[in-house]
Amino acid sequence: MYLLHIANKNYSSWSLRPWVLMKASGISFKEELHRFDDKVAIEFRKFSPAGKVPCLIDGDTVVWDSLAITEYLAERHAGIWASDPTARAWSRCAAAEMHSGFGVLRNQHGMNVGVRVAVASRSPELLADIDRINALWNEGIARFGGPFLAGKDFTAVDAFYAPVAYRFQTYGIAPKGAAATYMQHLLNHPSMREWEAAALAEDFRDLPHDADLLLAGNVTADFRAPAAS
Repeated sequence: MYLLHIANKNYSSWSLRPWVLMKASGISFKEELHRFDDKVAIEFRKFSPAGKVPCLIDGDTVVWDSLAITEYLAERHAGIWASDPTARAWSRCAAAEMHSGFGVLRNQHGMNVGVRVAVASRSPELLADIDRINALWNEGIARFGGPFLAGKDFTAVDAFYAPVAYRFQTYGIAPKGAAATYMQHLLNHPSMREWEAAALAEDFRDLPHDADLLLAGNVTADFRAPAAS
């Protein structure tokens, strides 16, 4: 059975991608969660060559990086990418764009599942990232019929944008057009709800991640379990 190493579900957007993809695809795996702390680099290098999560272990094979894990799974399981060649090509492009881009969104609106933040203003660069994602979501739904980005089934491209749905929810970003319905559909997916429930139940905090919230705006709600003393 696969072993997937991940970090805090409240914060780790990279961990979410393969986790939700495997859950949605019905792929059996065990997970091992490692908390973010000051020893993270040392601890993560015990299982990951890059010292980062996620990291998938399949027997003697170690696969690190969320995109590499996705392609590894696609070689072994049907339905990871869309079966239609056009939808599959588009999905790979959209997933790769998410994987390598949107740095301003990542830096200014980090994933923090259980918190809500009122943002007073957003830079033009941040708004450009948001607009591009909105355009991608609307394009996918329009071209392939929805309710997911590449058609009727949840596939890898949805997994890559799953953390964005949490970011938009946290920071009060409302997509436009069909993208708004897609975001709610994504958040309501059983695998996403399972991840969110576990994130809210975590009683451990990563202070640097929480401090970033205050740079973005004012915290208006915190649905997480009380922090452990």
